[in-house]
Amino acid sequence: MKTLKETIAKAEAEGVAIGHFNISNIEGLWGIFNAARELDVSVIIGLSEGERDFVGVKQAVALVKSLREEFNYPIFINADHTYSVERVKEAIDAGFDAVIYDGVKESIEDNIKNTKLCVEYARESGREVLIEAELGYIGTSSKLLDEIPEGASQGEEMLTKPEEAKQFVEETGVDLLSPAVGNMHGMLKGSGNPELNIPRIKEIREVAGVPLVLHGGSGISEGNFKDAIASGISTVHINTEIRVAYRDATKAFLNENPDEIAPYRIMKPAVEAVQAKVLERLKLFSGKE
Repeated sequence: MKTLKETIAKAEAEGVAIGHFNISNIEGLWGIFNAARELDVSVIIGLSEGERDFVGVKQAVALVKSLREEFNYPIFINADHTYSVERVKEAIDAGFDAVIYDGVKESIEDNIKNTKLCVEYARESGREVLIEAELGYIGTSSKLLDEIPEGASQGEEMLTKPEEAKQFVEETGVDLLSPAVGNMHGMLKGSGNPELNIPRIKEIREVAGVPLVLHGGSGISEGNFKDAIASGISTVHINTEIRVAYRDATKAFLNENPDEIAPYRIMKPAVEAVQAKVLERLKLFSGKE
C-alpha cells in the first residue's frame, strides 16, 4: 500500500486531489469511509484539536488504523490545525500520518522556528510523518457564517505571496503547504463562498516545491474546485458541509421519530447523509463524476 506522501504525489501527477474530511465520532468516520470505498479512492480523515480531545488522540488513530488493516484500504489520519509544538509531538507519538502546525497568528519568525521543530521531531520519529504548515490567515472555525471572518484572505494584500511560500518551505523543510488564496474556514449562510485566486495558486505551486493543501473547501463552487486542482491543489479539506449534513439528517429523523431512543437507529441517517455529501465531493476531486 502506498504511503500518504506517495498517494498525494500520485494524485498531483494525475491532476486530481485527495479529499480530507473531519470527524467527531465513528458515525462520521463510517460515512466518509463508505463513500471512499464506493469510488475506490484514497481518503484522509482529519481531527482538529477539539475533535481529538472529544474522540481521543490514540483512539482516533486506532479507529482509522482498524479500517486500513481490516479492508487493506488507503485511509490516512491527519491531526488538523495544531497550535503548539507539544500537541504536534503528541499526535506524532500517537501514530498520526500527518500533522498540521498552524502558526499563522505568530510572527513569521516564530512560525518558521516552531514549524522547523515539528519537522525535526517528525523526522526523528522513525516513521514517515508529513508536516504541513499554514501560511496566511483564513479564519478559524468550521461553522456557518453571517460574514467573512475579519482578516481572512480576501484582498490581494492578504493572500500568501509566492516568494514568501518559497522562503517558508526552504527554511522549514515542510512536506505540505496550506496557502491563503481567497479561501476561508466555514461557510457563508445562504450563498457560496468567495472565488479562489486561481492564478495565485499556480504561482505558489510553481515555486513552493511541495504539494499544496486547500483548507476551507466548504461552500466553494465546483468550477472553482476544478480550476484550483488543475492549478496545483492536491488535497482539499471539507468539514462544515458534512457537519451541516450530519445535523440536518439527525434533526429530521428525530422530528419524524420523536419516540426513538436507540442511538444506532437515530444516527443511521446521519451516516448516510455524510456519505452522500462526501461521495459528491470525492467524485469532483477524483474526476470520477
